[in-house]
Amino acid sequence: MKRFFDAAPPKAPSPPPKADSTDRKLVVGHGIVVSGEIKSCDCLLVEGRVEADVSCRELKVVRGGLFMGTATVDNAEIIGRFEGQLNVRERLVIRASGSLAATVRYKQIEIERGGQLAGTVEAAGTADAARPLPREQRRSASVG
Repeated sequence: MKRFFDAAPPKAPSPPPKADSTDRKLVVGHGIVVSGEIKSCDCLLVEGRVEADVSCRELKVVRGGLFMGTATVDNAEIIGRFEGQLNVRERLVIRASGSLAATVRYKQIEIERGGQLAGTVEAAGTADAARPLPREQRRSASVG
């Protein structure tokens, strides 16, 4: 018969998660305007207004946010407004309140009912997603 005090000692608790995040996240808050060039950013969250050339992994434009310029990203979620050129290497999501007026290249796209997409649009493979779109390929779509 095994008694409680004969059991194996409990394992040491795992160390707490690191307080410092390795993700480089830039949040442009409500009422803030940023213009220029943004690089070396893992995630850009636009709540205010950004007029820039951006290269990062994730782009999220929230309701009330506006992005104007050029963005090359792995994934994008548009809940607010995007105007300019958008190259998405993986997945583009346009939410119901999202509006995209741009030259767009993407690998995968999801548009919720009510989401708006206008401009030059091209589905591309992973290798093609960063290449600029030809001007003659123009399409416009609105879901809702």
